[in-house]
Amino acid sequence: MNKKGDIPGQDRVATVDLSEPLTFPAEAYTSPEYAAAEAEKLWARVWQHVGRVEELPHFGDYMTYEICNDSILIVRANDNRLRAYHNVCPHRGRRLVPVPKGSNGARGNSKAGRFFCGYHGWTFDLAGNNTDILNREDWQGALTEERVCLSPVQVDTWGGWIFINMDPDCMPLRTFLEPAAGLLDPFQFENMRYRFRQWTVFDCNWKVALEAFMEPYHVAATHPQLSKYGDFYAWSKAQGLHGNDGFDTPDQAAEDSAATTTVHRTGKGADARRMMAQMQREFWETVGAATTQVMVDAAERLVDELPEGTPAAEVHHHWLESCKKDYAALGVKWPDMSDQQMAAAGLAWHIFPNMSILQGPVFALYYRTRPYRTDPNKCIYEAVAIERFTEGGAPATEWQFKEATEENWRKVIAQDFSNMELVQQGLQSRGFRGNLPNPHQEQKVTNLHRNLASYMGTGAPTPLK
Repeated sequence: MNKKGDIPGQDRVATVDLSEPLTFPAEAYTSPEYAAAEAEKLWARVWQHVGRVEELPHFGDYMTYEICNDSILIVRANDNRLRAYHNVCPHRGRRLVPVPKGSNGARGNSKAGRFFCGYHGWTFDLAGNNTDILNREDWQGALTEERVCLSPVQVDTWGGWIFINMDPDCMPLRTFLEPAAGLLDPFQFENMRYRFRQWTVFDCNWKVALEAFMEPYHVAATHPQLSKYGDFYAWSKAQGLHGNDGFDTPDQAAEDSAATTTVHRTGKGADARRMMAQMQREFWETVGAATTQVMVDAAERLVDELPEGTPAAEVHHHWLESCKKDYAALGVKWPDMSDQQMAAAGLAWHIFPNMSILQGPVFALYYRTRPYRTDPNKCIYEAVAIERFTEGGAPATEWQFKEATEENWRKVIAQDFSNMELVQQGLQSRGFRGNLPNPHQEQKVTNLHRNLASYMGTGAPTPLK
């Protein structure tokens, strides 16, 4: 078990310089034995995102989270605290809360303030205590409270997200999340709410699906229509267990602003006003996220508010100021953050092990991938947009299962999907000699495998000989 404050094996792998050319094998994606071992060595020991706090606003509200062969029950208890338990009755092992087939977990409200096992009627309160056992005296006093209560799971929150950890000796969530949490706190994700949430099942490993969204190096080939807005050259950086990236130029020179994200740049072109508007509109229509309708509208006014020939930096500044004023008029606070804080956060984050966040001042688009039980060739993939809304203005959302088509997922995300199954097939080829990640632009990917190796004991990146 990893003790509080420790990162398993980090002393063994931290000496690898991720900026040098490295390689790592395909085992982590393809091996059934590796996938089975992940259940114990990785998923049972790490903090992992399971949902949002606003999903459980009332006493008795609950959700389940499925990972490998484990099911975790998270509930808002009588004391208004979030509590988590293994979703299993200690009597004969029945799932306490059934998870409907074909669903992305169970959700509901225990109005009676209890959970009832449908097999033999053992009953538990929201604090996990066993409150009723039929014919308890038959056990001759052997049923101690420790034997009959629900098995607890660590639970905590950050940024409005709920995290769980099955390791009773785990480090605190905040320790696990640093330095990502500190660099992302200015975005105040806790003030955002769901705009959409969709999921599907892919014929690829969870890491293949996650890595499709961990670097902009793929943009030129996978999303060629976006190249008119820039070259999407990026820096990529390890941040302990996690990693982030941001826009860069091959000669390391700065762009028009040090604080650049997907929407936080003007794009190339002769008329920065029109390019900004075009870029915002395209992201809104082909991603369905990574910006907001308010920001799109502010960009489309630029041509009327600024003269032709306005330098890109001034267009960029004017647009952001307009966005802030438009949100203020709606009663929505734009977070107080500096360009330096925005630049330090970068374009997007990988949160170890299985979450990717593309953040903006009033929105975030994030992805979560996880194994489909312990099948190395299958995974559950989720995409979620959250946004700042007026009080009471957030739409009602539920998890929607969507087949992986452009009609269901918009053009840009569907383009990413086009790679996943083909990558999984190629990784299993006897002709594949090992991954060759870009030393400058794909350090997030290499860092993922460096840290996976610290938990799994195999698969660490090694220098190219």
